[in-house]
Amino acid sequence: MNRAPQANPSSPPPGSETESRCQLLVLGAGPGGYTAAFRAADLGLEVILVERFPTLGGVCLNVGCIPSKALLQAAQVIDDVDQFARHGLSFGKLALDLPKLVAYKDGIVSKLTGGLKQLAKQRKVRVLQGVGTFSGAHTLSVHSEAGTHTVHFEQAIIAAGSQPVRPDIFPWEDRRMMDSTDALRLPEVPGRLLVVGGGIIGLEMACVYDALGSRVSVVELQPELIPGADRDLLKPLERRIKGRYENIYLKTRVTAAKATPEGIEVHFEGDKAPATACFDRVLVAVGRSPNGLRINAEAAGVKVDERGFIAVDRQGRTNVAHIFAIGDIVGQPMLAHKAAHEGKIAAEVAAGHKAFFDARAIPSVAYTHPEIAWTGLTENQAKEQGIAYTKGVFPWAASARALTQGGESGHTKLLFDPQGRVIGAGIVGPHAGELIGEANLALEMGADAQDLGLTIHPHPTLCETLGFAAEVAEGTVTDILAPKR
Repeated sequence: MNRAPQANPSSPPPGSETESRCQLLVLGAGPGGYTAAFRAADLGLEVILVERFPTLGGVCLNVGCIPSKALLQAAQVIDDVDQFARHGLSFGKLALDLPKLVAYKDGIVSKLTGGLKQLAKQRKVRVLQGVGTFSGAHTLSVHSEAGTHTVHFEQAIIAAGSQPVRPDIFPWEDRRMMDSTDALRLPEVPGRLLVVGGGIIGLEMACVYDALGSRVSVVELQPELIPGADRDLLKPLERRIKGRYENIYLKTRVTAAKATPEGIEVHFEGDKAPATACFDRVLVAVGRSPNGLRINAEAAGVKVDERGFIAVDRQGRTNVAHIFAIGDIVGQPMLAHKAAHEGKIAAEVAAGHKAFFDARAIPSVAYTHPEIAWTGLTENQAKEQGIAYTKGVFPWAASARALTQGGESGHTKLLFDPQGRVIGAGIVGPHAGELIGEANLALEMGADAQDLGLTIHPHPTLCETLGFAAEVAEGTVTDILAPKR
């Protein structure tokens, strides 16, 4: 769905140059942009939302978070079938209808983008389709096939997002090369796939293609996969994929790649990697680059650094007081839920409210199999920064619900400060992404181990492992033998 901009009913007539005015302009209709636009409209501002693609939702909804989760759900079904074949349920050999699977994914995206279109209409948010670039401190030019439209605004929120990094050592002119957007189109199931980048995006797509039948190899420059996650959270994932993937090369660099009739020939530099290897397709997932240098922000006086990031304060203001910026373009972590939170804050400030960014933690989730989720302080960070902490860990091998879902290798971990308050959490196993929300709420509310341990959780569930982990820290757990304190 990463298509070139097309005209729509909101665009000006072909070949024309028209103008409009608004109280608030929002540039970019991803999770941060549409949240900002809708919140501002709810607060009474006249809003124009500019988006370069034909549908709202940005990268996340169109070519990112949502389509990847649709494909990961399909991969999970395949894995579940394989697992239960060992327990007496066999459904025969997988029959893959790739066009139908793509249609399922695209149908979910279409339903959600259609919903956003309707919400914009209900809120009277005007949507202009085209590529937006600043032409002054209070003007934005929107370029489309229909012509150029100038928007005069009183305030603006920049939510222009990011794009996949495409290192020039790869032959991008060859159709067998893929970035994350290409991979989500699911053009084919290659026999042999190399994933360059062992972060969240790369490993999620590796899970999809592995389940569909590709022989997957992963190459990562760092010593570990998913840099930033604690080692204990990674172990269950590593054990699983080491038995399934063709190769996992850590501390390894790709030095060159070229297209050949047989495939993409890749050159490696690393202790355990071969000098060269040939793959049917190569997926590069080595990060994303902010779009700050693509919007002519300097015409509005907005400072953009050499990497494309825009600095903001806790209210989302740039160095130009009436222009805000949110989401990927203001820095890490590049996550949709962070962008949406920032979008609400910027919209409220633009509407005259006293709002500012005050979140204690931003959760992260890798929707791999098994899922990995964490929030707040990690053990890695605590050790590096010399921060005192205690922890409670509950192994899912003692969870009845986890055993029924093949999650016995998972665990729930809570970190506490010396006063017993929650300061971090990590979960690995099925539905870890759903569970991390309770830990994040506990952290935001300043809850301590007793608050979680004395909360009655339903049984048998995965969420009760949070209460059990708190009981481990308190020394009151009965579902396992409490470790010596």
